[in-house]
Amino acid sequence: MIKRQVVLLAKSSLFSQMQELLSASDWQPLQTVEYEIAKSLGADRGIHVGLIDLSEGNASGFDKVEALTANSHGMEWIALVTPVMLSNPSLCRLLKLGFHDFHTLPVDASRLLASLGHAHGKARLTVPAELPVDAQGQYGMIGTSKVMRDLYAMIDKTRSVDAPVLIDGESGTGKELVAHAIHQVSSRANAPFVAVNCAALPANLIQSELFGHEKGAFTGAQQRKIGRLEAAVGGTIFLDEIGDLPLELQVNLLRVLQNRSIERLGSHQEIQLDIRVVAASHVNLEQAVKQGRFREDLYYRLNVLKLHSPPLRERDGDVPLLAQHYFHAFAASAQGSTRGFSQQALRVMNHYAWPGNVRELINRVRRAVIMSENPLLKPEDLGLEKRVADAGSMTLDQARAQAEFQAIRCALRRNQNNMSAAARQLGISRATLYRVLERSAGMATEGRLDQAV
Repeated sequence: MIKRQVVLLAKSSLFSQMQELLSASDWQPLQTVEYEIAKSLGADRGIHVGLIDLSEGNASGFDKVEALTANSHGMEWIALVTPVMLSNPSLCRLLKLGFHDFHTLPVDASRLLASLGHAHGKARLTVPAELPVDAQGQYGMIGTSKVMRDLYAMIDKTRSVDAPVLIDGESGTGKELVAHAIHQVSSRANAPFVAVNCAALPANLIQSELFGHEKGAFTGAQQRKIGRLEAAVGGTIFLDEIGDLPLELQVNLLRVLQNRSIERLGSHQEIQLDIRVVAASHVNLEQAVKQGRFREDLYYRLNVLKLHSPPLRERDGDVPLLAQHYFHAFAASAQGSTRGFSQQALRVMNHYAWPGNVRELINRVRRAVIMSENPLLKPEDLGLEKRVADAGSMTLDQARAQAEFQAIRCALRRNQNNMSAAARQLGISRATLYRVLERSAGMATEGRLDQAV
């Protein structure tokens, strides 16, 4: 019979007793007195269960114990304590949050062996902390949904050309990650990638930031400054939120794209630019052109290749992948006792519309990891408990209306609010589309439809 291995963290005379008990059954104990070794044994050998003796000195401060149980991903721990120790509130909290089970001394052999077997089986059900790279996504992005696979394919197609790229998508969808991926697959990968958030720069400084200036060009210009465009020579300039660029600077940028050259403020010397321009906007630039807020000639210069960064609500199956990825990223430094997500939390996250997209998910997971004292994160830890209450009180008509409203809203977004195109995509008439929207508006006014979904 192949024996199952168990880490035995003990430094008292209890070890010989436990070794005899475990070895007589179907367990092979691996003993150590070092916490780091105990953790590495689990990781390196794939051991699923550990037994730790807290009865003799190991419980002092509990810091090492808490760190061990919080970071031994894929392992379940069982504690051995004395009855008098259970009067310590800090230890009771640790036992509740960090351990699969605990046993008071003297040990009940049959109960301990049953508990070890249950912990071993439970640990083997744990989802691995890190999935293989190809199972998570590509280009440093997490996601395997169809819309993300389509995006990866589009990114791959940009590698053979050096044309400008325009990325559209809502705020928080990761447009800068897409831009960086475009740079990494291009022949310019070893040259600079310079990102500029056009919306974050003060209007009176944008020109200086983009084009640079000479010493004395204006009050306060005490030395020459290289602009962002010049800093990106040989590489890629990423102009985020380009829809917020003032019209007068749009003219200058158009000239850059046409002439491939710039002049610093205060200089008449022309500087040649070998750069690739990748731009992004959360606003619909076609609509902005029609409204006179964005130059049509600049739009067509930028929109040679167009990529769409999809909202999280359209990325079927990606929410759990993203949530687990960021949970493990934050849990490693939080030193907490939370081990993952409850099934209820995952279910609520899957049905939530994520208006803030991936940025919102990251924020909610990070706050929950830091603040929660639950072994598994619950909807209330993520600030999504209202969704549970709403889902429980929703009638069938409301659920149907909610689903119709969500489908129509997604179709309108995909078709830039073109009602005819959205109706064709949904397989309904325009009259039906208007009728459903009118009914949804009425239900929202009465508070029976959650418009945030």
